[in-house]
Amino acid sequence: MARRDTPALFEDDPALNAMRPLAERMRPRTLDEMVGQKRLLAPNSALRRAVEAGRVHSMVLWGPPGCGKTTLALLLARYADAEFRAISAVLSGLPDVRQVLAEAAERFAGGRRTVLFVDEVHRFNKAQQDAFLPAIERGTIVFVGATTENPSFELNSALLSRCRVHVMEAVGVDDLVEALQRALDDAERGLGGEQLRIEADLLRQIAQAADGDVRRALTLLEIAAELAAGEGGAIAEATLAQVLADRTRRFDKGGEQFYDQISALHKSVRSSNPDAAIYWLARMLDGGADPNYLARRITRMAVEDIGLADPRALDMAIDAWETFDRLGSPEGELALAQVVIYLATTAKSNAGYVAWGEARGDVRKYGTQDVPMHFRNAPTKLMKSLGYSKGYQYDHDAAGGIALDQTGFPDAMGERVYYRPVERGLEIKLGEKLARLREMRAHARGEAPPDDQTP
Repeated sequence: MARRDTPALFEDDPALNAMRPLAERMRPRTLDEMVGQKRLLAPNSALRRAVEAGRVHSMVLWGPPGCGKTTLALLLARYADAEFRAISAVLSGLPDVRQVLAEAAERFAGGRRTVLFVDEVHRFNKAQQDAFLPAIERGTIVFVGATTENPSFELNSALLSRCRVHVMEAVGVDDLVEALQRALDDAERGLGGEQLRIEADLLRQIAQAADGDVRRALTLLEIAAELAAGEGGAIAEATLAQVLADRTRRFDKGGEQFYDQISALHKSVRSSNPDAAIYWLARMLDGGADPNYLARRITRMAVEDIGLADPRALDMAIDAWETFDRLGSPEGELALAQVVIYLATTAKSNAGYVAWGEARGDVRKYGTQDVPMHFRNAPTKLMKSLGYSKGYQYDHDAAGGIALDQTGFPDAMGERVYYRPVERGLEIKLGEKLARLREMRAHARGEAPPDDQTP
């Protein structure tokens, strides 16, 4: 297919290529050169057929860093014989958006389409996102937004309704090894002319360290190649250890990956899986999550998911938090790890959590109900004359230490049942005691015993 104005990043200028980073030089020029994304770009997939036919549509590409979002946008323009323009939501404002849209409109009037790639589109506010809508509707641009964040939360509904969302995945280790080997073999764009030597297991170490990011993998390889230049071209294990010494895993301290991982930690504890729980704790700490935030969430797990089945859990969570405050990192992290193991292993109950939610629901439902007269305090004669505290039974003076026929709820509500202990841990005994008390209270009032269903 003849193509005009090939995007600059695909130009074959040896002088320019020599100055570009390896990751840029090795950017795929065809769909077949893309690594990863086997589901999205499978030979017979809808997107691949559309791209190869030049029928591109406005879309949002959602995926982690280095998975190929920019490359796919470039290929869309190339296969559609369209002009490629890119802006970054980090660096551009509304005036920049208006200018690039005006240029696209001029180009469109001359019979040429524009693929407009907007990197980090989630960083644009609503007004900036809305600016693209008329151009998308008229077909002036093929909009391609790239985001590492969930579009459902970060992009407004008007923009989403005009685009298809395509989910891109982190690139697997085997695919990263393929990309690295291609760079080593390619004499024109890659490192093929440098006669580098590296063992297969070391190449795989680079792929694993890249953590799903093709760009990162190629950057690590390029650094290793530079270090090996003075060592006869052999990338040795010691050389690679220097390159990989300070690597970090993919982690977004405020984005969806962060909340996905804290969700995985919480649900592993709830599922009584200490091995999975401690893995997710290690992942978050390794990624730079604030240990105090984790200590707070762990304490929440103790009250929400363990509750009164094991009241020691809350004490242990608070003790672990305090231990971390005193020791700091990394010594204090062990205290957090130990309490996570305990929470995941011990008996679970959300009965208190459910009871609290139902009580709050009744507060909203019934509004401001009066305190029953027998429960009101009567410190003055006037209040006593009005009936305050009349009929109150002092429980310590009642048989068995409980005034069974005395209600604790506003008259308009009647007796309610919120707390239903589960048959696990300490709540087994609590449940047995409460069942007897509720039955005795109902009998004393001449009522049928309350069931344990939600009121």
